[in-house]
Amino acid sequence: MFNLADYNNLSIEVITRTTWRGQLWIELAPAPAKPGLGEPGKEPGEIALLQKIAQDGSTQTLLRVSLGQADKIDAETIRRAGGAISRWLDKNDHPEAGIDLDGLQALQVSHPVRALYEGLQLGAFNFDRYKSDKKEKRIARVSLVTSQPDAPIKAELDGLQDLTAAVNLARAWAHEPANVINPVSLAARVQEIAGSAGLKCTILDDKQLTEMGAGAILAVGQGSRTPPRMMILEYPGQASHGQRNPVVLVGKTITFDTGGYSLKDGSGIRGMKYDKSGGMAVLGTLVAASMLKLPHPLVGIIAAAENMVSSESYRPDDIISTLSGKTVEIISTDAEGRLVLADALTYAQRNYHPQALIDLATLTGGVVVALGHVRAGVMSNDPTLSGKLTAAGETTFERVWPLPLDEDYFKPIKGDEADIKNSGGREGAPIFGGIFLKQFVDDAVPWAHVDIAGTATTNEDLPYCPKGATGFGVRLLIEYLQNLDPQG
Repeated sequence: MFNLADYNNLSIEVITRTTWRGQLWIELAPAPAKPGLGEPGKEPGEIALLQKIAQDGSTQTLLRVSLGQADKIDAETIRRAGGAISRWLDKNDHPEAGIDLDGLQALQVSHPVRALYEGLQLGAFNFDRYKSDKKEKRIARVSLVTSQPDAPIKAELDGLQDLTAAVNLARAWAHEPANVINPVSLAARVQEIAGSAGLKCTILDDKQLTEMGAGAILAVGQGSRTPPRMMILEYPGQASHGQRNPVVLVGKTITFDTGGYSLKDGSGIRGMKYDKSGGMAVLGTLVAASMLKLPHPLVGIIAAAENMVSSESYRPDDIISTLSGKTVEIISTDAEGRLVLADALTYAQRNYHPQALIDLATLTGGVVVALGHVRAGVMSNDPTLSGKLTAAGETTFERVWPLPLDEDYFKPIKGDEADIKNSGGREGAPIFGGIFLKQFVDDAVPWAHVDIAGTATTNEDLPYCPKGATGFGVRLLIEYLQNLDPQG
């Protein structure tokens, strides 16, 4: 049975200084103006001094960790330092450590201990499931040590273990290869997780999708021997909010993307197991929301297909009918994510009448050209919703940047022989993806499209994320949901 705690690799507790009896002591501090011998450097997370000191007749190891330059310390630099500590503990095989919180709490930073906790747990993530020589899993024990009363700190950290585990869950499942996770096997996993997390789960199979008329997701998946699935997770919220319309999250979940007949080249096809990252972020968010008992009702739709090449595959020049009734002229079979999302967005509006509708997708390489791997692109028909997501991104450092959706952008995707084309070319590609999706959203529904193609994965080790899936979107969405008007 699914256990969310399995996705955290550290056991973290808050204790008072009089209780601490360990041997490894860690201090976090601003970098000195001129770092010298035995002092940490200027970059957050630099570890510079290991020395033996005597304390009450015992020997301790002292580890000093930089928080960066004093005038630049914020929650993100603390997260990065926490990630560096986790990596150091793993590399040096330390089973336990104590981290001094007193200096951290004295900083003029909002919620520094929360940031440290996030960095520690997220930095400890490691996807080694398929390594035959992997180390036996051992949960390292980290004590956050304070000379002040520990109850307020424990209260502030309440629920964070579930949030970080949900992020690591999204990461781990995004890492799974396509010979393990396909739309059918993913549906089975999601159903199991839903039962453990207290979520209602509905799985729509290919027969049901056909009866509904969801021709777009069916077209994308028809070339694979593993048919599409649409997974719907429902969290009712708390009783006082249960009658309100839910926020609905939709995730693109292409379990592997060859590009279809518009075939990707050798370099482009590597890593396409990560094309399900939007759906995994939605899954992680629903699990976290349920464990955190957020007040607002929430629905997550995971639209899953495998885009393969076979005699059954859809082709360029095909015309398909979507669940909405709109028809689409296929220009590129590699512009498949917007097709599965189109049917999922229509399903969301018909069945849930959302108070807000947000989709996440590794949609376009163009957003990577525009924004690199630093920010995701956000396109929206509602400035208030876009603004809330942007603010949530600044808090969590899962940052987004608004891109336009002017009606002028529709002209290149206006269909010649159908209502819409699924591609408008390379120039403005992220916006063409967004304006395509906009055609399937009622103007009265606040909607945002978040293109996470540049932020869902990393090709290098980041301060609190190793190479691979980042889990981008889970903390962003939870922050957004936690800041919704409790009366709205």
